[in-house]
Amino acid sequence: MASEEKRTERKLLICRVFSKEDAFEVGKELEIPFFDRLVNCWEADNDEASLEIAKKIDDLQLKNIFAKHKGRGWSVFRGKYYTYEDGELKLGGSWEKVQAGIAEANKRYDKDFGYLLKLIAKTGSFGLEEFREASKRNIDPYPILERLEQLKVVVPSYRSEEYREWKVLEETLPLVRAEAGISASKIKAKGVTTIVEKKATPLEDERKKIAEMDSEFDGYLNDLIKHKLRATVNFGREFSAVYLADYLRGLFGDLLYFDGFLSIIQQYGLANVEIVNPQGKTGMKTGWSLALFGEPGTGKSFATRDLILGGLGGQVHPHGIPGRNRYCGGITPARFIRIGQAYAGRVFNFIVPEFNDWFRYSGMVDVLKLAMERGEIKYELHREVVGPYLFDSFFSVNYNTKVSGGGYEVSIGDPNFNAIEDRMICRLHSLTKQRYVEIAQSQKRLALGEISFDEMAQQIRDHATLVYAIERAHPFVRDRFPAKPVMITEKIYETIGKAREAILKRIPKDYLRFSARIEGHLIRFACACSLLNYFSSDLDFIPINKDALKWAIKLYVEEASVRSKEQIQTQEILDMFN
Repeated sequence: MASEEKRTERKLLICRVFSKEDAFEVGKELEIPFFDRLVNCWEADNDEASLEIAKKIDDLQLKNIFAKHKGRGWSVFRGKYYTYEDGELKLGGSWEKVQAGIAEANKRYDKDFGYLLKLIAKTGSFGLEEFREASKRNIDPYPILERLEQLKVVVPSYRSEEYREWKVLEETLPLVRAEAGISASKIKAKGVTTIVEKKATPLEDERKKIAEMDSEFDGYLNDLIKHKLRATVNFGREFSAVYLADYLRGLFGDLLYFDGFLSIIQQYGLANVEIVNPQGKTGMKTGWSLALFGEPGTGKSFATRDLILGGLGGQVHPHGIPGRNRYCGGITPARFIRIGQAYAGRVFNFIVPEFNDWFRYSGMVDVLKLAMERGEIKYELHREVVGPYLFDSFFSVNYNTKVSGGGYEVSIGDPNFNAIEDRMICRLHSLTKQRYVEIAQSQKRLALGEISFDEMAQQIRDHATLVYAIERAHPFVRDRFPAKPVMITEKIYETIGKAREAILKRIPKDYLRFSARIEGHLIRFACACSLLNYFSSDLDFIPINKDALKWAIKLYVEEASVRSKEQIQTQEILDMFN
């Protein structure tokens, strides 16, 4: 019985600590029979692979494997036979410490603790439902759970400024249930199985997804620091917006490169870095939302989705920050409003591939306008009130329009949709002959393997991830690199003012189809663009890069022209700044 328990625990341990790449490497080193057949199913489930390894090895081999393959050093495992914390494996269990922690908490909090322990033991977690149950008895669970966390009985599973959740590690749950007086037979007899298997709410599902994304980010950053930190810093000393533009231009051509450029610059803006002036803070930060709109088949999804997340069957490698882009394909706006609560106090990018679909539902403009403004959202339904909560994230969206020589016509029926457009950097896609040819040529080059993303895509992703982590003061790097604000000066506003004057002079009517928000977006874009230069200066701030400002003016002129039904000769104005 003990050997069977140890084998099961080894499987859990291997599955939690090792990535799929490490696990397959271990399996091949051990020459496990038929292990290669597991490769094809590994994406769906790694339990079987971990079990095959666990059955093959003893404790000494396990120790050697962990010494050679470091795995996910941030993982925690507190089993009956094995312990893994702070990147170190111990051939000894943690159950005695967990029992001692439960005993200490029971002595200190008495009946309140006993009640909370039973709540936790039923499902293995303490979330919204358990909090409500505790509130009915006038129990404040937070100090008790915080103490249990210190005593290593529970671990945090979700944390924001206003709300927290905890869970019991899977390997520790049998002990916790035993200490709570809940045996396996009692679980079935009391119907606790129904509670365990109850359908999770969208909000609970999303918190789990956020935990997975956080784990993905931490794992990627941890590997970067261990194996690629020096290379990434050296790359950053040479990297710039010009370097990025040249890379994308070489892949896609002069016309198509700029959409991918905007998407990648937006990734840097997600760090939401303070923008300051020589006198102090401005109240602005680098984050902004992006909209690519126009006719179908013009490459919008490729720029906002495939280039950031990776796509086309692995042909396109991801350039975006891991674990910080929430893909929203198939999500209704009502579901988005519900799950948005889980992102309060967090900064993510929501990729919406078919933004048109969100406006098939009435009443969406006002709520989404608040989301674009990163404001307080409250939504009342017949049987439900969602919020209020502050939404702190950003969007990159695609939507289809009808384009003609006199501008474009939005296919979204709500007449107030322009209020949404006004809160994003917008870029029009017209299917001109030139764009058609460049898209066709890019498709051909991808099909023939003439476009390669391998090394450069990885370097850009590593650099964006490291800069994001530094500017967000992530605990893995905050003692190594300082977070720096971006500095704007009067010269920036003088340049924008010059562009404004040229634009307004060429618009024949007094009425404008865009607001002054456009200039705020452009400043944020230029500041996000300048974050690419984090490692190229020893200053304690990041100055606005002159090329970043030039691209900001390009955006200003082209967006003003599109909004004004293309009544402005853009090249004439752009030539003034070259």
